[in-house]
Amino acid sequence: MDKLKSVLSGEESRRDDRSVLQSVNEASTLGWGTRIKGFIACFVVGGACTVLGVCMLFLPRIGLTLFIVFYTFGNICALCSTMFLMGPLKQLKRMCDKTRALATAIMITCLVLTLCAAFWWKNFGLALLFCILQILSFSWYSLSYIPCAREMIMKGVSICIK
Repeated sequence: MDKLKSVLSGEESRRDDRSVLQSVNEASTLGWGTRIKGFIACFVVGGACTVLGVCMLFLPRIGLTLFIVFYTFGNICALCSTMFLMGPLKQLKRMCDKTRALATAIMITCLVLTLCAAFWWKNFGLALLFCILQILSFSWYSLSYIPCAREMIMKGVSICIK
């Protein structure tokens, strides 16, 4: 019945004029409650993976590998959790803003290099170095969402150096 009403009222022809991106965006919009639930679920999974990765670090032989996998997956989940709040397209646009494009590139590079060092190159010292760089780059990226946070930290560092 709704289809018949839309055809008779002329809405069907207006629907054909929409772009594909608008159609996808309209089909994938979530209510605010669903967004919050998705954010919390994804963030909790990311946090649990990170904690689980730290616990796995103490297992003999495979502990470091499991730490790297769980820690990296936890960071990816935490990053994706914010996509529920803003939407994936807006999140990707914000990640590529001029204020955080470098931080985003370094963060994603560190995520990929951590996994490469662990599985492809089999160099666990390098993998741990990239995990540390993951922590630093993810922190720097997160600070870009807080107004003036980076500037305050840089001023604090310059005061400490003097």
